[in-house]
Amino acid sequence: MSRIAVVLACASLALGGCMEVEQTGAGAKAGKYQGKPDTQPWTNAPTAHESAKWAKGDRTSWETQIKNRQLAQHEHKRIY
Repeated sequence: MSRIAVVLACASLALGGCMEVEQTGAGAKAGKYQGKPDTQPWTNAPTAHESAKWAKGDRTSWETQIKNRQLAQHEHKRIY
């Protein structure tokens, strides 16, 4: 009898692991974005550890800083 109980217990645990529970926050609205809206990256202030600064809200200075950072990360582009 104990063998049957062990088999039933294992079967119930195995089947319980297959159940998919919907993971949504309380009060979810169908079709609505629940997170905070994103802002443009150039509207944020540069962090303290960045060596190249850009002007907050200036898109062209932000893009220039990103391009310079990308060029500095490629060894073959720095050599030539």
